[in-house]
Amino acid sequence: MDNILFNFKNKTAVITGGAQGFGLDIAKRFLNSGAKVIIWDIDPKMTEKSLKDLNNPNLNSNIVDVSNYQEVEDCVNEITKKNNIDILINNAGITGPTTTLWEYDTDLWKKVVEINLMGTFNCCKAIVPNMIKNNYGRIVNVASVAGKDGNANASAYSAGKGGIIALTKSLGKELADKNIAVNTVTPAGAKTRILDQMTKEHVQRMLSKVPRGRFLEVEEFTSLVCWLSSEENTFSTAAVFDISGGRSTY
Repeated sequence: MDNILFNFKNKTAVITGGAQGFGLDIAKRFLNSGAKVIIWDIDPKMTEKSLKDLNNPNLNSNIVDVSNYQEVEDCVNEITKKNNIDILINNAGITGPTTTLWEYDTDLWKKVVEINLMGTFNCCKAIVPNMIKNNYGRIVNVASVAGKDGNANASAYSAGKGGIIALTKSLGKELADKNIAVNTVTPAGAKTRILDQMTKEHVQRMLSKVPRGRFLEVEEFTSLVCWLSSEENTFSTAAVFDISGGRSTY
């Protein structure tokens, strides 16, 4: 697949969970399209490897736990001393264990929601004021079809992703009178390391629900995120963009 380039010159993007999977591929496309990119990730080794592999002077990183608001705010304050944050991709997330709700460990349930939903809230809360000041911003929150449909044996993940969808609709409307677009994307399963966190049976059950009969390619996902993050997206906000291969049709 040929990668279409967008015009991200003079734009600075923060990508959470940017050291691998969706986040890393988005970082590559942004860099190739002229953006300055700051990867936020909690994994120092993966972050260091990604910086070496991409080897781009416009790429920087911070080790950040997005569920910790103080860490997020501190990083934002440092970045905005030199640059506006024009684009925010809330991609960091974990799946949690595959188990029924009544057997779910309470602390693990909270951890999944803290990272997936509260992490998205924390990053938006800290970064949106800079976008308002600059009267420009593009925010893309990564949800999931699980947030629409609810996946059995994944109640925390489904609830967190469902919360991201609702958060996006609220924030998008709050910022609709400004040149700031807030949208969410709902991918089906894709060929990333997140599948390694799930049982083979759970992965196969996910695949069986996709009419296309295959997993999402990372590059396909990146293309949608890039358009939503670009100046070409002048009207769509507070919206949910499906990329599930026909699994969800709303």
